[in-house]
Amino acid sequence: MSILAIDGGTPVRTKPWQDNFTTGEEEKAAAIAALDSGYLSLFEGSHHPDLPFSFRGGPFVQKLEDFAGQMMNTPHVVAVNSATSGLYMAIGALGLGYGDEVIVSPYTMSACAVAPIIYGAIPIFADIDEDLGSLDPISIESRITPRTRAILVVHQFGIPARMDEIMAIARKHKLKVIEDCAQAWGAKYNGRSVGTIGDIGVFSFNVNKTIQSGEGGLCVTSDADLAYRLQLIRNHGEAVVGPAGYTDITNMLGYNYRMTEILAAIALEQLRKLDHLNTERLELVHRLLNGLAAHDCFALPPKRPEHYATFYVMPIRYRQALLGVARNDFTKAVNAEGIQFHQAYVRPLYLQPLYQQKNAFKAGYPWAAPENAQSRPNYSMGCCPVAERLHFEEMLINEHIRPPHTATDMDDILKAVEKVATEFSRRQNHL
Repeated sequence: MSILAIDGGTPVRTKPWQDNFTTGEEEKAAAIAALDSGYLSLFEGSHHPDLPFSFRGGPFVQKLEDFAGQMMNTPHVVAVNSATSGLYMAIGALGLGYGDEVIVSPYTMSACAVAPIIYGAIPIFADIDEDLGSLDPISIESRITPRTRAILVVHQFGIPARMDEIMAIARKHKLKVIEDCAQAWGAKYNGRSVGTIGDIGVFSFNVNKTIQSGEGGLCVTSDADLAYRLQLIRNHGEAVVGPAGYTDITNMLGYNYRMTEILAAIALEQLRKLDHLNTERLELVHRLLNGLAAHDCFALPPKRPEHYATFYVMPIRYRQALLGVARNDFTKAVNAEGIQFHQAYVRPLYLQPLYQQKNAFKAGYPWAAPENAQSRPNYSMGCCPVAERLHFEEMLINEHIRPPHTATDMDDILKAVEKVATEFSRRQNHL
């Protein structure tokens, strides 16, 4: 019998976990090249079709967009200063606003649900698929009303959502689809890059993502007009539409969501490394999945032929009834062995004060707006029971399935889990 570290025994691991640095000499050289050019940005919020660099940005921005389009087999890419900006742009480009509803996930980063609010639309939360973490198509359909205009689906944890079913629902109800791919670089669904299946896809270069330039992002679309609208919102569109003769100016108030040349140069080098970084990551993922599968107390992400998942983190559902130990006690015991499991992922978004008080702007707007009087969003506890169960009872997250960690590091996780599970099972059998 091994004494658990939490009870005074020797921990499985004392070695510290390493940070995931994906940048190197290539990114340094690219950043210096951008710096040496003297042009850290070449954007202008004006209509000058005769100039190669103005409304569309400088050479590094355009090289990044072109490379990403080729990589994902999509004709239009718009670089932005963050994926949050990209989500806001997507809502605006689709012409959404007051009187509209957008179905969103409660189990993701807050900007996904805030994006509709920025333009006056109402976010409606649908529940999630317990195996994937993304929107459940059955719940999506149950939330559709005459005011529903779009679905904002998140490929959570780098695992593609059930896009065939979601797109069928969208076609049936004439809805637009935005794909949040911030965690899903390189993921595919039925051979297609995520982000290229719906109307607009949004990717992130945030420092915590699979590849990164500190901040930054991309929007992708197959629709030329949507691409232009995204560019207008990115770059002071109100000053461009007149000289350009563009007449559909709804939501075309422009912001400064532009990416700098240095960020674009770094992001381009990161994109060139994506396949290699994902290959290394997936080797660790598969080793961990195979080892954890020996324990009935875990429900692991399923293998589906249509899904090529790239795993931003490792999501594990802990089933307390099969081990007889509360999640909190299990987590404390494993972490005492030198492992870093995080309980839960994100508290369901509708429990935030923003939604409980329905107050984003002055006087309770956009919920209090006359155009939104017919919306009846449900933000009460219990509206998305799967998301709540995962948050409060089941979800465990491990972030170490990424370089520079190795198979030996994954084995430490498995040894710690085996040690703790064996001891807790022994205790249950002696009750």
